[in-house]
Amino acid sequence: MKDFNYYAPTEVVFGKGSEEQVAHLIKKYDGHRVLVHYGGQSAKRSGLLDKICRLLDEGGVFHTELGGVVPNPRLSLVHKGIQLCKEQQIDFILAVGGGSVIDSAKAIAYGVCYEGDVWDFYTRKADAKECLPVASVLTIPAAGSEMSESSVITNENGDIKLGYSNNISRPKFAIMNPERTYTLPPYQTAAGVTDMMMHTMERYFTHDGDMDLTTAIAEAVLRTMKDNIFYVLKNPEDYRFRAQIMWGGSVAHNGLTGCGIHDDWATHQLEHELSGMFDVTHGAGLAAIWPSWARYVYKEDVSRFVRFAVNVMDVPNDFADPEGTALRGIEAMERFYHAIGMPINIHELIGREITDDEIKEMVRKCSRNYSSTCGCFKVLQAEDMEKIYQMAK
Repeated sequence: MKDFNYYAPTEVVFGKGSEEQVAHLIKKYDGHRVLVHYGGQSAKRSGLLDKICRLLDEGGVFHTELGGVVPNPRLSLVHKGIQLCKEQQIDFILAVGGGSVIDSAKAIAYGVCYEGDVWDFYTRKADAKECLPVASVLTIPAAGSEMSESSVITNENGDIKLGYSNNISRPKFAIMNPERTYTLPPYQTAAGVTDMMMHTMERYFTHDGDMDLTTAIAEAVLRTMKDNIFYVLKNPEDYRFRAQIMWGGSVAHNGLTGCGIHDDWATHQLEHELSGMFDVTHGAGLAAIWPSWARYVYKEDVSRFVRFAVNVMDVPNDFADPEGTALRGIEAMERFYHAIGMPINIHELIGREITDDEIKEMVRKCSRNYSSTCGCFKVLQAEDMEKIYQMAK
């Protein structure tokens, strides 16, 4: 077990009609001139965007809008948002949407307070010292960005997708009304649950086996998400199960399931190159990579994979064959992915076989031109990355 600091300052306002408090909350956190940041047309079609703007007007809060965020949010829109904020003297950013919108909002918040290019933070050329306050009205539970310090942005120049984490960008508040997720398509719902489960699994697969409480919390999150997704896919307007999933996305990525352990994140880094190159849904990309990563690394600690198989995937424990139990756990996860409509390899993800040249390019980017490793459960060199991509073809 390692020493740790747990920091989760975001105020969560959870429940039916919680968006009614938006103007009060912005003023509580000293916001006066607000950028309302959102994605495509769903926020408008649902009426949520108009309601948020009306509530801000009624609360006497100045606001301007910037839409257009897409999955794998683009650096070009971040630059546009930074310029708009400076022109309008914005002092607070409200993201209305899911993880992509919140990530874009965080990047804009960094950039407004920085003289250089905000991309410097994502390439590790600089570290952010300040940013505008950010908050969210969450509509897509998945990324956990509403409570996390993380932001992931895609630079269209080279299709490079990079993440940056800094505690100063943790949202001031997150408004979470499960009713606002009723209209999510089944694929997006399933991809979101895959993402939040992977946020937990990236922490769960560790060699720190002596942090029992953290491990038990992680297993509870994984089991709850695994079970509840089927109820939601069957009845999209079941408030009880939508609520479990919405809260699960936040718990999975607010740091609680990582207290006292060394986390991994190799699957995420490998997937970032997939979604950077092919612009695929992040959760689906994670499902396509994880089984191959798991089979490549499980012998580093077979007992951890056995525990996952038994406690999360309900695989009977064959004490005489721990490797067999571990592998059956991975197979059970693949069956789960297929049952909720997720792919388990790259061919299923993109609809064709990936080429060796495309794999080599992803390896080059993932290894930062062969200068960097990824992962902690097993530290992956560039040749390891290539082998996993090849296994996942």
